[in-house]
Amino acid sequence: MATARLVYIAPWWTYWLHNFPHINITFQSVDNTFRPGEANYQQSLVLLACVGAVGLGLCLLPLAAYLSCLCCCRREEEEETKRPEACCATWAAVITGLIICSAVGVGFYGNSETNDGVYQLTYSLYNANHTLSGIDNLVAGSLGGMEVGMKQHLQRLDEIFATRTDYIQALHFMQQMTDNVVRQLTGLPDLSKTRVDLAAIADRTASIEYYRWLTYLLLLILDLVICLVTCLGVAKQSRWLLTTIMVLGVLSLIMSWMSLGAGTATAVGTSDFCVSPDKFIANQTKDFLSAGKLSQQVAHYYLYCSPSLHNPFQQSLTVFQRSLTTMQIQVQGLLQFSLPVFPTAERDLLGIQRLLNATEFNLHQLTALLDCRGLHKDYLDALMGVCYDGVEGLLYLCLFSLLAASAFCAMLCAIPRAWSLITNRDRDYDDIDEEDPFNPQARRIAYNPSRPHIHSFCSYSSSLGSQTSLQPPPQAATNIIPSTEYMNQSMLFGGNPRYENVPLIGRGSPPPSYSPSMRTTYLSMTDAQIRHFGTDFQV
Repeated sequence: MATARLVYIAPWWTYWLHNFPHINITFQSVDNTFRPGEANYQQSLVLLACVGAVGLGLCLLPLAAYLSCLCCCRREEEEETKRPEACCATWAAVITGLIICSAVGVGFYGNSETNDGVYQLTYSLYNANHTLSGIDNLVAGSLGGMEVGMKQHLQRLDEIFATRTDYIQALHFMQQMTDNVVRQLTGLPDLSKTRVDLAAIADRTASIEYYRWLTYLLLLILDLVICLVTCLGVAKQSRWLLTTIMVLGVLSLIMSWMSLGAGTATAVGTSDFCVSPDKFIANQTKDFLSAGKLSQQVAHYYLYCSPSLHNPFQQSLTVFQRSLTTMQIQVQGLLQFSLPVFPTAERDLLGIQRLLNATEFNLHQLTALLDCRGLHKDYLDALMGVCYDGVEGLLYLCLFSLLAASAFCAMLCAIPRAWSLITNRDRDYDDIDEEDPFNPQARRIAYNPSRPHIHSFCSYSSSLGSQTSLQPPPQAATNIIPSTEYMNQSMLFGGNPRYENVPLIGRGSPPPSYSPSMRTTYLSMTDAQIRHFGTDFQV
């Protein structure tokens, strides 16, 4: 583990973020050392978060001015000027859509990286908490066995060996060794507070990360939906879709700037910690480690974990081991010499032997857990997760927020122009005469089943035959036929309901000529069909 400490080197982006100006609410410079408990440092991070609000204001003011000018300074445009502006609006929508798609891709990557870093942090915290919990349980178990179990066995043996002073002296010596073991165990740092703190930090961090990840995921999906709806609205030239895009675009613009501010403050604060994490951790451990020189030695031992460093628990563990060995020797002697005289002492002596064996097993486990390599590895893994993956993911999320905010600002400028172009197009369509026979819209209006009556034909002349050859027997004249008969006539003369095959009525345009198929069909009509159609074909 000589090079274990060299594994962690703060990345360059943490130094770059660490050098960001730290200013409190009175606009005075603040030390950039990571001190989350101090008010001035908290104020500096809040001001960094307000950068998003400032950017939102600077974005909304020009946007509001542009929309005001677009609404108040509307002018009549010539046909030549409409086409280039329509092309510009279309290209602006396409470019903003591409930027949003790129930003969404960057956001997904940054969200995943941040989540991976926080997951590695929480995993390391839980693992370290498990190690500390094991140490605490071993110490508590050993103390309970030596203080309660050993005391009971020694009291009963003292009664049994009351007539033998030499055996009583051996029991007193074992009691001294037991007190020595208890003293060494109680001299170890109380790690129960650390275990609770790490568990609470891990749980709170995991909960906050879940909601952060979910919020960014919903924001990314919203931006992607807006991009798709924008393409659909521009393609269909739908005004209600463009209205929906405007509302969602303003909402996403606000959320993008807010996420940019929050991400910037979080990245700067985390970078302040990553630049010098050892100092902050050493200050935090003063509350629960033993006071004085031992506290500094313990913190330094686990933070750096170098073979050249002395284990601060080595002396206590050595005394613990020697005391257990001495008691094992004393028990073996008593089992060998006292049992022939005091056979009733066998049960307590064997109980002491089992207790010493269990305590020695706990000692070996405790020695392994107190070694710096396990906790130091968890410490390095946590730093790697936070300072590499975590901060890098936050930078990508800030880039996503900035790209999305810029794209939505451009989109909000382009959509009103597209709206006006669609409005002008609809106005031009409204100016077309509905009675114009060459207007496709008039044909759709003519074929409306809800209309009760349609005027019948009046004058039918053909360039391929005389009028007398086309005259059916005279019938009662009628000027109105049902719409079903009108469609039957169109099917009769053309085979399909196309209104180009039937003459026009009273519209000032020359009547069309009958085709040879129409003439043949008419001449092949039976008397019943002629009586059914009446004088509609009469010229």
